[in-house]
Amino acid sequence: MTFDLFEHLEPPDVVREEFAPGAVILRHFVLPQAKAILAEVAIVVEYSPFRHMTTPGGYAMSVAMTNCGDYGWVTDHQGYRYSAEDPLTGKSWPPIAPLLYQLAVEAAVQGGFPDFQPNVCLINRYAIGAKMSLHQDKDEKNFDYPIVSMSFGLPAIFQFGGFSRSDSVQRCLLTQGDVVVWGGSSRLAYHGILPVKAGYHSDTGDCRINLTFRKVN
Repeated sequence: MTFDLFEHLEPPDVVREEFAPGAVILRHFVLPQAKAILAEVAIVVEYSPFRHMTTPGGYAMSVAMTNCGDYGWVTDHQGYRYSAEDPLTGKSWPPIAPLLYQLAVEAAVQGGFPDFQPNVCLINRYAIGAKMSLHQDKDEKNFDYPIVSMSFGLPAIFQFGGFSRSDSVQRCLLTQGDVVVWGGSSRLAYHGILPVKAGYHSDTGDCRINLTFRKVN
């Protein structure tokens, strides 16, 4: 059974939920710009298509990925890293669109991080059943800058834990237009996404799209 969760809802007001030191959810923060953001994603995908990257251990990730910005996050048998070149196309990644950059900076300010200047946007496509295991974002050179993560399409359960994979986790439902910002003392917290449940969204179909903005250096 499929369903459309948001087709008939009016954009609600932004609600700020702090769930850990230096970590907030900005409910519906980019909901009014959702269609424009997804249109920018489509442009990126034309130049650097989604692909299922392989972990250093040889496992194909269930989440399809691409990037825009000065660098892109990649993984293969050589390890996790940032690359200025898309290994699939052999060309530079597409730039971060001004709208995406502006909204990421504004979200960081709302989260308490006024000096964020992202130069990477990792774009994830979660098909039904796709997930992201608990992990730390630690491939950046400087952890002084936050992570800004935007959600679109199908809802997902975001897990946020401590500094060990075995620590207890909070579970937060993320829906279209929600933005999560975390940094400071929570910058290296383990986090992940539980398997996306079956459904349908009028803007993305049967998948979830997630944009994660980072400052690499």
